[in-house]
Amino acid sequence: MIIAVDGPTASGKGTIAKQLADHFGLPHLDTGLLYRAVGRQVALNGGDPDSEADALAACDFPDELLQDEILRSEAVGGLASRVSVHPSVREALFERQRAFAEQPGGAVLDGRDIGTVIAPDADVKLFITASVQERARRRWLEMTGREIEIPLSEIEADIVRRDARDINRKDAPLKAAEDAMIIDTTAFDKDQAFEAVLEAVEQKLR
Repeated sequence: MIIAVDGPTASGKGTIAKQLADHFGLPHLDTGLLYRAVGRQVALNGGDPDSEADALAACDFPDELLQDEILRSEAVGGLASRVSVHPSVREALFERQRAFAEQPGGAVLDGRDIGTVIAPDADVKLFITASVQERARRRWLEMTGREIEIPLSEIEADIVRRDARDINRKDAPLKAAEDAMIIDTTAFDKDQAFEAVLEAVEQKLR
């Protein structure tokens, strides 16, 4: 069984995907982490994330980079959004994601284009969303919980910029697959969000 979980930044899709993977006993891949690793590697290389050549060269990052906590930072998230607009970068990472999705037994993948590009034949497709204000608040709480001081207004502005890049990029833009179940988690806490998602998934599987 393949479950595709898409949605904009800080919508809660990553947490929901992990919970679904645990619930169904499936492996989980946060595909956004691959793009964050490319963005981080560009910075380590002293390159320009807006340069397709620099971004493509950074796709050859070491596997251990995926374990680096710095990938979760806002700065690296911004770099990931910038490198992900390059078609050659998306192509370089496509096979890695596709192979993960098609492993025996299935998998849960979350990202921006899982249901539309990576696994268009997924058994279940979800599009998790929430208001910009709520997504910014969640990210701000996450950052302050890690003792990273950053103004809420700055996070909100960054989310708006990243949404615009993700939605308007020419290659594999952020959008819900035609047959995806769209779930707005703005008014939900983590438990309520997972409850709503699990109910939708089980209904789909029935």
